[in-house]
Amino acid sequence: MRYSFVIPVYNRPDEVDELLESLTHQTFTDFEVVVVEDGSSIPCQHIVDKYTDRLSLHYFNKPNSGPGQTRNYGVERSTGEYVIVLDSDCIIPPEYLQAVEDELTHEPSDAFGGPDRAHSSFTPVQKAINYAMTSFFTTGGIRGGSKKKMDKFYPRSFNMGIKRDVYQSLDGFSKMRFGEDIDFSIRIFKGGYRCRLFPEAWVWHKRRTDLKKFFKQVHNSGIARINLYKKYPESLKLVHMLPAIFTVGVGLLLLLFIFSLGLIASNVYGIMSNAVTPLDMLYVGIFIGVVAIVCSLAPLLLFSLLICIDSSIRNHSLWIGMLSVPASFIQLTGYGTGFLRAWWKRCILGKDEFSAFEKNFYK
Repeated sequence: MRYSFVIPVYNRPDEVDELLESLTHQTFTDFEVVVVEDGSSIPCQHIVDKYTDRLSLHYFNKPNSGPGQTRNYGVERSTGEYVIVLDSDCIIPPEYLQAVEDELTHEPSDAFGGPDRAHSSFTPVQKAINYAMTSFFTTGGIRGGSKKKMDKFYPRSFNMGIKRDVYQSLDGFSKMRFGEDIDFSIRIFKGGYRCRLFPEAWVWHKRRTDLKKFFKQVHNSGIARINLYKKYPESLKLVHMLPAIFTVGVGLLLLLFIFSLGLIASNVYGIMSNAVTPLDMLYVGIFIGVVAIVCSLAPLLLFSLLICIDSSIRNHSLWIGMLSVPASFIQLTGYGTGFLRAWWKRCILGKDEFSAFEKNFYK
């Protein structure tokens, strides 16, 4: 067997249905599919059974242990020369495996990954979230397939491939709660293996279906970055700190806005109540308050306008462009607050990875 798709699942039978359906349309067919149920309360076996006559398909059900250890479980029970791990919220285009095969035939690689896109069937909110996670303006997601990144690319678990012997030599995914896929990618390079971006091996990735779930996802990603920093200090780059800087900046601008409203209100009250303060001083106070409000809101409004215009053009929809504004703020501030929270707990208070975030563990 050339390839093994390994798919961990937790309470998402409908997504598995769409993913397996897309895999039946692959133009390159030398592959198997291993679906591992991670202790779901809503199992997907009845969905998997629909495809047993159309795919080389294997289904396993195990106690919950999180996505990383579930992937390891599936890889142990697969047979392909290359293992490709996917998230259950992906849909695979028909030419995906052929693109992987073409890249490996042209230039062998120990590991690889690909970008993601928004499918036309995705909801406007999902498309807005996809924009927030892939836009240059938010520092989020994969930036596309530039040549500069093809020879040293850190794939994510929604679309990651690796040679079986390399996977085994690295003992698979670690037991990290957050960021286990980045941890794996770092260990690939530390092990002296080559990992490349395959620009044409892209997937449609649904990510989260609403903004609340999206916030939780990116918040945990911010936590993961500090956990990775504690393991690999050299992995922390300036770009990883930008969402935290953005979050602090937004907080300061909001404080300035609130202070300005208070300043205006107090001076207006002084005028209306015939305060002893000279009128010209009260009017100056109001003017200063108005200027401060403009200064506090202008950067946020400018950023929002930039996001709206860019997303509207990319998605050919003003509505998606408008939804991309809150999605982008959530992407940055969610990640930023997770980063700052983890920095405080792990770097200042000195807590370990598990005791610091017991309530954030997600199944």
